[in-house]
Amino acid sequence: MKKLKEVSADLVLILTVNLLIKRSHPYIPNSLPEIKKEMMREIGTESIDELYADIPEKYHLKKPLKLPEALSEFEVKKQVEGLLSKNKTCNDIPVFLGAGCWPHYVPAVVKEIVQRSELLTSYTPYQPEISQGMLQALFEYQSMICELTGMEVANCSLYDWASALGEASRTAARLTRRNEILVPKIVHPERLATLQVYAEPAGITIKQVAYNKETGQISLDDFRNKISDKTAAVYIENPSYLGFIETQVDQISREAHAHGALFIVGVDPTSLGILKPPGDYDADIVVGEAQPLGNAMNFGGPLLGIFACRDDLRVIRQMPGRIIGMTTTLDGNRQGFCMALQTREQHIRREKATSNVCTNEALCAVASAVYMALLGPEGLRELGETIMCKANYAIHLLSKIDGVRAPVFKSTHLKEFTVSFDGTGLSVKEVNEKLLERGIHGGKDLSNEFPELGKTALYCVTEIHSEEEIERLTTALEEILARR
Repeated sequence: MKKLKEVSADLVLILTVNLLIKRSHPYIPNSLPEIKKEMMREIGTESIDELYADIPEKYHLKKPLKLPEALSEFEVKKQVEGLLSKNKTCNDIPVFLGAGCWPHYVPAVVKEIVQRSELLTSYTPYQPEISQGMLQALFEYQSMICELTGMEVANCSLYDWASALGEASRTAARLTRRNEILVPKIVHPERLATLQVYAEPAGITIKQVAYNKETGQISLDDFRNKISDKTAAVYIENPSYLGFIETQVDQISREAHAHGALFIVGVDPTSLGILKPPGDYDADIVVGEAQPLGNAMNFGGPLLGIFACRDDLRVIRQMPGRIIGMTTTLDGNRQGFCMALQTREQHIRREKATSNVCTNEALCAVASAVYMALLGPEGLRELGETIMCKANYAIHLLSKIDGVRAPVFKSTHLKEFTVSFDGTGLSVKEVNEKLLERGIHGGKDLSNEFPELGKTALYCVTEIHSEEEIERLTTALEEILARR
């Protein structure tokens, strides 16, 4: 205790001296010249420049940085708040943008529970014997993901949908000892790019399957031409990236398995309250994004990757990340939780690791567990129905606007749908700029991602969008197009 008191006193002295001496920085105790000299003497250097000796001289800054004078804490706070006040959030204006990170309502109880210190500060259960609460929460998350997807085993989350897809492709390649993955042409470009990053070092080739130009559905003819005895897995998304429901899932599943390939399905979990779960059409692996389940958009992250599989030990042993298991004490009287499988490079020999996932999205998984438990089966069904009804109400209104076509594809849509402005004389960018002037955030511009669709945007409608907001969007578009 005496030593701790001495250290504490030294720190107080350093802080006090720093605050009193003008040439030091008030927030950095070690900025005092005398302290810097003492630190350099301790580590055996003569000058600060020696610490940067590895950096070539030509890259050294030869003049002081042009920085403004230091501000007080109050002044900094005031300046930052001024900058933040320029932002507009989903609470300020209606936002019809989704495309991988969607605006959904997060119940207050979810926020309250995840802010509890025993969960918020846990990071990850490295000491399971003292992390029973966190482990149980993650076990419950896994259990509910299995119920939702119709699968038997789930891990306790990955980074996001894209990384889960990348891991699934590698899992399939290891299991089948094949090196080709078939994916739809209609897939999120960023998700596809992440898949390519995972696939290339493992020697996996990605082949894209064309779509029906009228419906957007996967072209079965092109699918049959491309699947072969080299195919490790067939991947589909349901609903698709462009929002329509894939209706050929049973047929694709049968043909994938007939060729000895795994069937991987990507899902938006908010759809599974009303759509048939992938387990019902024999998916081997299910991936997806759990951000809509109780996690706010948070400026684009963190997200939460779903990864679940069927009850096959071969598949389970190749699953990335970690699986939390439930057990009992030796006498059978007490229940306990443990990390049953953790095939990460931190826990086993690196050459045997299935992935290098480190920072598990544990707190996001807890939020999703709370959200799913709060809604229950009936709540999730009601959520899906509400989203689908509102989205199709928006489609109905937008399709009546002269020059606008909504949706582009003749298929059933869930919460996202395409809107073509080809007949308006305006680009999607111009439309979105004019919507912003009216306090509305439009859909995602698909002109570069899918140029064959022309001037098309991807719109998103969820349970947070009111009937008035949808009608406001319609009225705004009518005004914009009338003045073009």
